[in-house]
Amino acid sequence: MANTTAVYARIDTKLKDNAEGILAKLGISPASAIQMLYSQIVLRNGIPFDLSLPAAKPTAIGGMTHAELDAELRKGLESHADGRVYSVDEVDKMLAQEFGA
Repeated sequence: MANTTAVYARIDTKLKDNAEGILAKLGISPASAIQMLYSQIVLRNGIPFDLSLPAAKPTAIGGMTHAELDAELRKGLESHADGRVYSVDEVDKMLAQEFGA
């Protein structure tokens, strides 16, 4: 028998149940999934997936409070009053640069 040791971790119950449901559909035991993760950590000499914050996304109007929407509209009015106006193509280009769209 291989030399083995136990790994103990406390995780959210719902997360555990959801993950184990997916693993069961794949025919993989939780112990095998942990073994795979550890094997990849050793093989890659680090975490085997990207650890980064998601890219910034523009806020949808529906996700703004009334005060936030008012502030954004005021910024637009101030820009217009200052002569800072942009074509649709210019706005599309700026959004693509800022948000990778």
